[in-house]
Amino acid sequence: MAKILVIDDASGIRRTLKEILEYENHNVDIAKDGFEGLDMIDKNKYEIVLCDIKMPKMDGLEVLEKIKEKYSYLPVIMITGHGTVETAVEALKKGAYDFIEKPLDLNRLLVTLKHATEREELVKETKQLKRKINKTYEMVGDSAEIIKIKQMIDRVAQTDARVMITGENGTGKELVARWLHEKSDRADNPFIEVNCAAIPSELIESELFGHEKGAFTSAHKKRDGKFELANTGTIFLDEIGDMSLAAQAKVLRVLEENKISRVGSSKEIKVNVRVLAATNKNLKKEITENRFREDLYHRLSVILIHVPSLNDRKEDIPILADYFLQMSIAEYNMPKKSITKKAIEELQKINWTGNIREFRNVIERLVILGSDKITEKDVQNYAQPLSK
Repeated sequence: MAKILVIDDASGIRRTLKEILEYENHNVDIAKDGFEGLDMIDKNKYEIVLCDIKMPKMDGLEVLEKIKEKYSYLPVIMITGHGTVETAVEALKKGAYDFIEKPLDLNRLLVTLKHATEREELVKETKQLKRKINKTYEMVGDSAEIIKIKQMIDRVAQTDARVMITGENGTGKELVARWLHEKSDRADNPFIEVNCAAIPSELIESELFGHEKGAFTSAHKKRDGKFELANTGTIFLDEIGDMSLAAQAKVLRVLEENKISRVGSSKEIKVNVRVLAATNKNLKKEITENRFREDLYHRLSVILIHVPSLNDRKEDIPILADYFLQMSIAEYNMPKKSITKKAIEELQKINWTGNIREFRNVIERLVILGSDKITEKDVQNYAQPLSK
């Protein structure tokens, strides 16, 4: 059954709800006000929250807002003895799962809890199914370097710590970022990627923070920026070393204040976003040459994860070859193929300057052009056609 938190300033209501829900085999905690409730939510994993609206210190609608800022997936059922249509509409607009008036109708309460619990189970199943289906983002390898990265992801993912991911192009920095998101409490919320190197410097601020209609010549309508789109989720700033100094200053402000302003507006918008960044550059060198802000570097690099090149983990080539072989066969709907030990040894001799990205392309080429049993001769003929 569900783990439930009841937040109500009336001790009789708290006690009654706890007794009723525990009789129905739920696991129930109670809090006497919003501050205590929010503290308990931060320290425990609840599946449902029951929250009174009229409470001293902090009313239930404010508690609801704060819960949704950090835990948007958590169903919150509002209860009140002063119910009005306007209050119900406001609660639902702020993200409440449902709204129940006092005196509580026990049958309706239990039915609502049943539906909320079923919804939670569906969310969990969907999340698990998504991970099974989305094999594109599987992290493959059992070298010491990859095991270390997997362990780091497991330790860091459940926090909101900012992570700087470094490594050469094609090593899989985005993959690390996606796994940090997938294993976090934000996994059901947006993962927004921004390739800082692909956006012209004059447009980066609009891309990140959005703009108002008429803010500049081509701003024909209002547009939400990536930080707004990533609210309650994760934003991944890829190739952040290519971001202009002006945009860096704006990002630094967001990290310090958790607020953004659209281009052409002075209005501040609060955002709750986890920031991950990646670069193939030596940022310490960029700092000494005044191309990257040192204060931003320290803000972003609470945790550092370095992704090794494929040349530095060639012991992973056999497992990578089999993984991409099976993926390519399925993708192109081709008959089953295998790869010989000699072919693997030939692949391990290659200087993989393009890293995993290049390696995957080569395996696809071998699946398409090679024989049913891919040999070292196939590797010699098709792996590096430009070198011949």
